[in-house]
Amino acid sequence: MATKSKIQYVCNECGGVSAKWSGQCPHCHTWNSLVETTEQKSSQNRFASLAPSAPVQSLAQIDAADVPRFSSEVSEFDRVLGGGLVPGAVILIGGDPGIGKSTLLLQSLAELSKSRHVLYVSGEESGAQIALRAQRLGVSNAQMQFQAEIGLEAIMTTLQTLKPDVAVVDSIQTIYSGELTAAPGSVSQVRECAAQLTRVAKSTGVTLIMVGHVTKEGSLAGPRVLEHIVDTVLYFEGDTQSSFRLIRAFKNRFGAVNELGVFAMTEKGLKGVTNPSAIFLSQHNAGVAGSCVMVTQEGTRPLLVEIQALVDASHAPAPRRLSVGLEQNRLAMLLAVLHRHAGVACFDQDVFINAVGGVKITEPAADLAVLLSIVSSLRNKPLPAGLVVFGEIGLAGEVRPAPRGQERLKEAAKLGFTHALIPKANAPKQKIDGLKVIAVERIDEALNKLRDMET
Repeated sequence: MATKSKIQYVCNECGGVSAKWSGQCPHCHTWNSLVETTEQKSSQNRFASLAPSAPVQSLAQIDAADVPRFSSEVSEFDRVLGGGLVPGAVILIGGDPGIGKSTLLLQSLAELSKSRHVLYVSGEESGAQIALRAQRLGVSNAQMQFQAEIGLEAIMTTLQTLKPDVAVVDSIQTIYSGELTAAPGSVSQVRECAAQLTRVAKSTGVTLIMVGHVTKEGSLAGPRVLEHIVDTVLYFEGDTQSSFRLIRAFKNRFGAVNELGVFAMTEKGLKGVTNPSAIFLSQHNAGVAGSCVMVTQEGTRPLLVEIQALVDASHAPAPRRLSVGLEQNRLAMLLAVLHRHAGVACFDQDVFINAVGGVKITEPAADLAVLLSIVSSLRNKPLPAGLVVFGEIGLAGEVRPAPRGQERLKEAAKLGFTHALIPKANAPKQKIDGLKVIAVERIDEALNKLRDMET
């Protein structure tokens, strides 16, 4: 007589296990995140330690050496990774379908195959489909190994036998383990397969890159514990209708987070963009009201981005506040500061804000640019030509400094901007050639300086 499997419920967010289903996870208190799975009894060797037990010792006695790296042969990809690939590192890359994840990895492996042993494991596409893509990208002669497989045990055997320098698993949601009865893509399968592949990568020194699906909200599908297992988490951003793609690092144990890589999608695949500021700056023949250029800092790279505002009379009882590429709630706060401390009222106006190029700006240094673009649109008067701004706005109306102000100013001067309206605390000690710096302390002072420049 067959034994009945025990049913348990696993949380999609934290991976917590519950004996009964409930609307809210008792571990992380997330609603509607429990998924029914079958409890499995597994052998103990699957949970063995990655390294032998070590005695307690002083931190000063431990030898610290720089992590060896090697290039992925794609410069923008190396920038996001923090300088290149690390042996034994596990990288998770996610993004919307069709945005270019497989294309980028296929290009990188094709270049790496000239000097290293690489392996591409596909659980979604056949060998003929990958070969056709490689032919379209012009890398069909690459000496890379390919395997179409979704069985975890077979993939682990291949990795342990071939021991490639770099391996790609596309995608982790299609892989399944024979020791679990759950369907591929379920919480238990994704967590188990990711953990076992990570174990193999760490023990053999294989650099493993896993492709992950994303949800409708844009986050990686599966339990959040998946992001804690891996060393690096990368996200593809950008509109699939646009030719530009952005890769952002959200977690990196071997480099800085929030690094940004910019690519252009062409007929021959993804090409790195050496001057990304040109993407985010619209080319206007003449001054346009509601347009203001700011310098944002993405990791170690300063980028010039155009902030556009449209202020129009509202015909509804509640004026609209819409922000694309910037934080929605912060827009309402900035409008209140503008009214209280500068005397500019927008309570009967619809306000729309957009960051050109599809980039998402999360730092508060965009506050001053947002307010100046709103004032420019409200007055229907363009800002002075060659002006660049940055600075955070406080609730008391003060203009607060932004980090790495000198690097921002040098980038603006390099691209031909002549005037910079910045916080007083970011004023440079030495003059920057070709750039006139105007330092302000409050938002009303910034508007007065702006009027003086216009006259």
